[in-house]
Amino acid sequence: MAKTSKASPQPAEAKPANTPADIKTLAICASYGNQPSELLEILHDVQHALGHVPESTLPVIANALNLSRAEVHGVVTFYHDFKRAPGGQHTIKVCRAEACQSMGTDHLCRHAEKTLKTKMGGTSADGKVSLEQVFCLGNCSLSPAVLVGDKLYGKVDTKRFDEIVATLGKETAQ
Repeated sequence: MAKTSKASPQPAEAKPANTPADIKTLAICASYGNQPSELLEILHDVQHALGHVPESTLPVIANALNLSRAEVHGVVTFYHDFKRAPGGQHTIKVCRAEACQSMGTDHLCRHAEKTLKTKMGGTSADGKVSLEQVFCLGNCSLSPAVLVGDKLYGKVDTKRFDEIVATLGKETAQ
């Protein structure tokens, strides 16, 4: 019986960047000098450029920065602001901090989930609206507060929420 020798595993070669997302991601990494200390900024820029941080870009970033994929994945999953899937055309953030809680934000959140037919952290089936919870929008005196894009709304009840959502529909129709 012949003896077989097992070769020691070789490191996997990095796959060439061939998708538009990979190419954009590599350009972003290069703009920061491929410095591992710039990982957070790179991830923010990737999300801004692509709308989210696709899973497929994690090994590209890791390779460019000479980090492990696990290190990059750990950062993306630790910070809740990094989106791992495409979001909606609009993002509605509902404040859940104490002042807003005391003014009925829990009821507002349930209404928002029912109206948009998605849970907090999700996106409506039509892809138009992502719904997120945040913990202080700095508008405590006018709670409950809601942020849509960069527009802040105060004293939002269920009726006003529905009006805000209806306005989004008109904006997208134009």
